Amino acid sequence: EVHLVESGGGLVQPGGSLMLSCEASGFAFSLSEMNWVRQAPGQGLEWVSGISKNGNHVYYADSVKGRFTISRNNAKNILYLRLDSLKTEDTAIYYCAKGAIGGDRLERGQGTQVTVSS
Repeated sequence: EVHLVESGGGLVQPGGSLMLSCEASGFAFSLSEMNWVRQAPGQGLEWVSGISKNGNHVYYADSVKGRFTISRNNAKNILYLRLDSLKTEDTAIYYCAKGAIGGDRLERGQGTQVTVSS
């Protein structure tokens, strides 16, 4: 059974930074493409970023390109998302998701809340 546990969210001022983590278990993490998706209040899911199995290839939505950095540690089965230069519009629940990069069929964790506000 796929088990994904996100952490690291919180309240931060505009321009601030956060590091999100996702601990994975129940599947072959190193053999899986991984993603981060988010859901803002009252809106649908938005794909944010994806990373290849070995971490050599990374992809970002235009809305976060240059500000967010995805990475992974296959030895520890952990996925990361570094959020810099945060904006109020980045406020959302952030989910770690297993599946093809940018794909429709993603298995998500419970999420971690990120709130950007002054």
